[in-house]
Amino acid sequence: MNWHQLITPLRFGKEATAPIAGESRSVFQRDYDRLIFSAPFRRLQNKTQVFPLPGSVFVHNRLTHSLEVSSVGRSLGNDVAAELMRLHPELDGNLMHTLPDIVSAACLAHDMGNPPFGHSGERAIRTFFDEGKGKELQHRLSPQEWEDLTKFDGNANTFRLLTHQFHGRRSGGFVMTYTTLAAIVKYPFSSTLAKKNKFGFFASEQADYQRIAHALGIPRLEERDGGVRYARHPLVYLVEAADDICYQIMDIEDAYKLRILSAEETERLLLGFFAPEERESISMAAREEVDVSSQLVYYRAMAIGALVRACVRVFVNNETDILEGRFEGSLIDHLPDNLCRAYRTCSDVAKSRIYKSREVRDIELAGYQIIYTLLGLMTDAVLSPEKAFSELLLSQASEQYELRHSDLSVRLMAVLDYLSGMTDVFALDLYRKINGHSLPSV
Repeated sequence: MNWHQLITPLRFGKEATAPIAGESRSVFQRDYDRLIFSAPFRRLQNKTQVFPLPGSVFVHNRLTHSLEVSSVGRSLGNDVAAELMRLHPELDGNLMHTLPDIVSAACLAHDMGNPPFGHSGERAIRTFFDEGKGKELQHRLSPQEWEDLTKFDGNANTFRLLTHQFHGRRSGGFVMTYTTLAAIVKYPFSSTLAKKNKFGFFASEQADYQRIAHALGIPRLEERDGGVRYARHPLVYLVEAADDICYQIMDIEDAYKLRILSAEETERLLLGFFAPEERESISMAAREEVDVSSQLVYYRAMAIGALVRACVRVFVNNETDILEGRFEGSLIDHLPDNLCRAYRTCSDVAKSRIYKSREVRDIELAGYQIIYTLLGLMTDAVLSPEKAFSELLLSQASEQYELRHSDLSVRLMAVLDYLSGMTDVFALDLYRKINGHSLPSV
């Protein structure tokens, strides 16, 4: 791969349209602005990140997480661009200066396809088809269409959301640049080649991704059983690193706010990213803050900064392998030993103390039941639309979803489009109405 081909102003769905003359924003800044003003992005404010949506204590939701990831991604893109221009003076400076815009836009969009209630929503969809009533539909779908359902993943759904032409909408979906779209696809392969339910595009969007990859010069590594696997676009590594840094560090901070972790435990975890002599100087600087929460915010900022600098070094040192599609793992996997140990310690604490906490388990249980129930009812409705209850239920959804299409796979994907676009609050409200627990005011 080469940077001049990897970074292009070409827009999905408007390939023949030239960039606007005299526009002060780069095409990638326009991607960012298009995302941040969109309704699907705004709906992230009512989607669970890890903890239940806030009451008296504010914790992260999908919106605040995405904004923070975008901020860190911009720093990563800016620092990598500066290093690459220093190492390769022959690179086009104007081209390299677009890296932070591309990475920040891709980071902004990376969670837009996630269904309500975090990962429990994904699990509910997968198990409905893999273990539940939906299993009866397997013989009516192609093997790849079936794998798409039983391995349903928010990453693939993000690519669909951004590129799919919904009924009555314009061709090309969000009409994003090829480069931003490729930078979002963390797992550039089909569901039939997926590992641990992670893949990058559904069968319905496979040809679209292939077109993008071909234009950008991203090599195809495998083609088997109707599916394909590509190398990653290099900027995917920066988007992934920004996400890894934010969710790991911010989950620790949220756990402190919810009193799952003590101040002492949180401080120890965040200072673990530094050598003993660095910890002392950082602690002294933090003491300028009066309250403990502000001190922990300072430690958190320092930890993020250390991880950003380290990830930039890993990327630049491995640029050749990344461009040749030979780099294995994530940037986080290749951190120096001290940072790697600290990161794994935070990860172990998160798995044992945070993700298994009562607050998280409660929302997972409720979210699973809500999505599983709604999916079952909506699937029954698209299978038998002539029934009275089906008609009532289908009328709740926007006409942009092709719930009455002649093709069953299109109808099922439309159901998933409808459900995954819901906020936690909307899904809960619809669940209550269907069960007769919530009635309009009379």
